[in-house]
Amino acid sequence: MLLVNLGLGTLFATHSLAENQAPVGPPAAVVGPAVATAVRVENGPDLAKLTFDLTRPVAATSFVLAAPDRIVVDLPGTDFRIDPRIGAQKPVNGKALIASFRFGHFAPDKSRIVVDLAAPARIVQAQTVSDAAQPRLVIELAKTSRAAFETAAHDSLLAAEAATDDSARAAPVKQEKSALPLIVVDPGHGGVDSGAIVNGLVEKNIVFDFAKLLAAKLKASGHYKVIMTRDSDVFLSLAERVRIAQDSGAALFISIHADSISGAANVSGATVYTGSDHATDAEAARTAEKENQADAAAGVAAKDVTNGVSDILADLTRQETRAYSHVFARTLVNYWKVAGRLNKNPERAAGFRVLKAPDVPSVLIELGYLSNAKDAACLTSPAWRDRTSTRVAAAIDAFFALRGNTFGAVKQPAPAATALDAAAQAK
Repeated sequence: MLLVNLGLGTLFATHSLAENQAPVGPPAAVVGPAVATAVRVENGPDLAKLTFDLTRPVAATSFVLAAPDRIVVDLPGTDFRIDPRIGAQKPVNGKALIASFRFGHFAPDKSRIVVDLAAPARIVQAQTVSDAAQPRLVIELAKTSRAAFETAAHDSLLAAEAATDDSARAAPVKQEKSALPLIVVDPGHGGVDSGAIVNGLVEKNIVFDFAKLLAAKLKASGHYKVIMTRDSDVFLSLAERVRIAQDSGAALFISIHADSISGAANVSGATVYTGSDHATDAEAARTAEKENQADAAAGVAAKDVTNGVSDILADLTRQETRAYSHVFARTLVNYWKVAGRLNKNPERAAGFRVLKAPDVPSVLIELGYLSNAKDAACLTSPAWRDRTSTRVAAAIDAFFALRGNTFGAVKQPAPAATALDAAAQAK
């Protein structure tokens, strides 16, 4: 990576693909989606430009969104072989139009670039510029007034909502009724929303690996039907994840994440959250606020799930659902603690939007802290992933056994640590 300090701002440039990526051949040899291989950033207080090197030209559309202020650029399906950390680089002089940016898949055959603004800006251009040497996507911005920006955001809001409306996505397939409980496993983040990125570790990838393994173990048990909200690196809104759980008739919804906290590298361990109108503590409120920003990170207007039942019936349903959620959270903590570290306060509650389904018991698991060295080592360990996902599956068995569905099997005994578990937890 080349870092150059310019008079008008800061230039970040990367001239190589992300680690472990195969080299990209000349454009004529590329089959499949366009590939972005590098990005350069000119970032001054009044003018800014992002330039992405591409293997072939793409058609781009762009719009602005307010609260928070963002520039959104949509492309046909494009693979970004660029280290995602470059978008989080902070300008050296602290005065710049672009605060940060991110990129990735947004939906099938669609990719997105989201630029967070430090000040209101207008889009000068967002288009492919081609020459004989290299096609480039150029996103050029200029500072503008707050009034002009708000007007532009208002004018583009309807078009932006149409482009990202959940109803435009394929509806989940209704599941045939089955005697087996249906579990929805939800890998957090995805696509343009990478989640936390710490020392090269990307949350969306870590939680996806864990979710795939957990789903495979649940399916192999023969006790459940299992759905994953995403089975690839694609973005889903928080409301869409909830809708999948509700439309499929889920008996349990498990959202999987990994936390990070700056300036507190000693904080570690897994935490299990349930939904609540009021956070149990400041840390739970912080975590919920961070996770609830997933839609904004992807350039999507936040939407809550609504349901057409009376307030009284909804309250009764919600109370019963939350009671079951708390039972599962406690069960999960008891099973997890013999195989992995727990946070000092492992059972918490807060207003997570992804836990809003009033009729589906739901929990959110923060597997650990990417900002903690020991947790990070565990989160990237196949052995740890295998051991802890086995415990989560066992906790699910115990939860449904408690509810009276033993699947024809012997009720699960209370969890006990094996010698291997104890040794691993002590590390």
